[in-house]
Amino acid sequence: GLVKGASDGAGLGNAFLSNIQAVDGIFHVVRAFESEEVIHVDDSVDPLRDLETIQHELCAKDLEYLKRAVDQEKTDVKKNPTMKLSGLFVETMDRVEAMLLQDLPIRGGTWSTPEVEMIKEKLPSLITTKPVVYLVNLAKKDFTRKRNKWLAKIHEWIKARGGGVMIPFSVEFEQELWDLRADPDAQSSFLETAEGAKSAMPKMVQQGYKELNLIYYFTAGEKEVRCWTLYGGSLAPQAAGVIHGDFERGFIKAEVVAFEDFKALATSKSMAEVKAAGKYRQEGKTYVVKDGDIIHFQFNVTA
Repeated sequence: GLVKGASDGAGLGNAFLSNIQAVDGIFHVVRAFESEEVIHVDDSVDPLRDLETIQHELCAKDLEYLKRAVDQEKTDVKKNPTMKLSGLFVETMDRVEAMLLQDLPIRGGTWSTPEVEMIKEKLPSLITTKPVVYLVNLAKKDFTRKRNKWLAKIHEWIKARGGGVMIPFSVEFEQELWDLRADPDAQSSFLETAEGAKSAMPKMVQQGYKELNLIYYFTAGEKEVRCWTLYGGSLAPQAAGVIHGDFERGFIKAEVVAFEDFKALATSKSMAEVKAAGKYRQEGKTYVVKDGDIIHFQFNVTA
């Protein structure tokens, strides 16, 4: 992970920060458990200090990126006598710089539509515009009893510094649960003693999808069921194109049923009961795919 001074080359340094620039969203894992067996780089456990360290390094990387972008814009203007720095560019870049100097992420600012467009155009690789989900790693004991001295403090820190979703979890708990995967009875016994606690992995995945505006749909055949990911708001032909470009190019129609309807009505693999209930429908090119749809595409490509 990142350490203090990463933006200046410490630890994994700029290589790691450059990798973060390339992602669409961030899961930020925060340690909030004590253990003599797991050494901390700073020799003590303090989630707020760690959050401040990481936030500073991300903002420092963005400041470096901002400076290069502004210098490039000024160079381009000097080369072309018909160009000049726009007031919108100067004001937006100044606001971005002011926030980053305070270690505040850009996603937490209040921006006008023109300013948002300017940031997207001139600073497309900012790290602190990316959505963040904070994963607070607790000891198994704290996770099962749903109490930890750091949780409220971490939540307040997040609200004050750009916002984001916080999900408490426990690697210790998840590992024990995973180790019992081959024995369902043992897993059930383990969960019965966990005071209602359950794996946080599904919540992490669902929140990750939500932050990135992603949904999924299913295709099903005799041999397999497949899950396909696409952006929310996509039309049926675009969804078909996720499988293969020919499906989108030759799209005719989509036969659709919502997963919840199939789950409630079907007693076998057949769609007969779903069709009898009027829940199996045909949709055209303008249909907006819904999260969890089960879809059969019809297409024809002649050339």
